[in-house]
Amino acid sequence: MGGLPFSISLFFGGFSVKFFTDYTNLVLIAIVLISGGLLLWPTIMRRGRGGLSAAEATQLINRRNAAVIDLRPTADYAKGHLPAARHLEFAELQAKVAQLVKNKSNPVLLVCQTGQQSNKAARIVQDAGYAEVHVLEGGVDAWQKAGMPVVKQGVAK
Repeated sequence: MGGLPFSISLFFGGFSVKFFTDYTNLVLIAIVLISGGLLLWPTIMRRGRGGLSAAEATQLINRRNAAVIDLRPTADYAKGHLPAARHLEFAELQAKVAQLVKNKSNPVLLVCQTGQQSNKAARIVQDAGYAEVHVLEGGVDAWQKAGMPVVKQGVAK
């Protein structure tokens, strides 16, 4: 069995194939690796950003009945918030985290104005034992830019 020291020979009924020294095989391996990487790219990017888009958040709310928690100050909440959002200021979160949802396996969606406070709050909520915690990427600002409805004084806009 001769050949390059890094080649791998496969035997099929006495027929020897030098797999890694054949350029056709190398091209096929490269294609598989590149296409696999491209398929995984959206998942990798989603983990890095840590939040849901407005469309993804809507699906989570509608399909899985996620609890929406708005962490903004009372004045900002009154100006407009997501439909069905419950208000709990960020400053009160640590003291009231156990009261967010009765079943800690239900999804929780945290919302603030820009998404920054929600990311901080997500750690607190996860540490309290909630299994599935999500953040609205870009906060209420991104929600409104996406044309999604907000509730202001009991009226959807």
